[in-house]
Amino acid sequence: MGFDTAVILSAGLGTRMRPLTEATPKPLLPLGGRPILAHTLDRLKEAGVKRIIVNAHYLAGQIEAFLRPCPNVTVTHEGELQDTGGAITAMRAQGLLPDKPFFVVNGDTYWVDGPTPTLPRLERAFNPAHTDVVLLLARAAGAVAETGQGDFVWPRDEGLRRRGEREVAPLLYAGVQLVAPGLFESSPKEPFSMNLLWDKALKAGRLGAIMHDGVWFHLSTPEDLARAQATLDARAVGNTT
Repeated sequence: MGFDTAVILSAGLGTRMRPLTEATPKPLLPLGGRPILAHTLDRLKEAGVKRIIVNAHYLAGQIEAFLRPCPNVTVTHEGELQDTGGAITAMRAQGLLPDKPFFVVNGDTYWVDGPTPTLPRLERAFNPAHTDVVLLLARAAGAVAETGQGDFVWPRDEGLRRRGEREVAPLLYAGVQLVAPGLFESSPKEPFSMNLLWDKALKAGRLGAIMHDGVWFHLSTPEDLARAQATLDARAVGNTT
């Protein structure tokens, strides 16, 4: 792939995942016999990503210790939480990010590729002439978890749009995106969410998206994690019969 840098956002408190996160940061919780973060690293390396920057805050020492043996991985420590957009803005200010698009992956995201690997699909969908960010979306109906009211609506023959205030949306942000560095020009200095920049790109007609064609797990609560593990166990049994 042409884009070889990724950010893994791993600084969250994992409040909804308690009590599992009282002593373990959410990205290090086990799924399929390994920490969630280990699976993410595998996906990135399989796609040809060579540099990975991971932010840490809550129980940061555990994340740093886990990543210490990993080559080409840089850990940044957030003394105060910067939220998703603020974290990336801080990395750019430190000169850690390239002048070309890079991947951003939530540290608690777990996905199984469909017929075509997900990250190369994001790259192919990215057109710098027309796009500042491409999101990976998943269908709420196929997600392995409770998904709330959804995030986006994408009507046939119409453009992507946000869910209305009282609307239930069929599509969810799946925790993976490819972003252009220019998206962060004139970013706020205080902590802020990537949602702010998505809305900016959407208004300018420069927000792109693809639908995930594999399995995606929404990991927010202990029940979500248990359902995900049960699904993986069932798939493993099915693959041996």
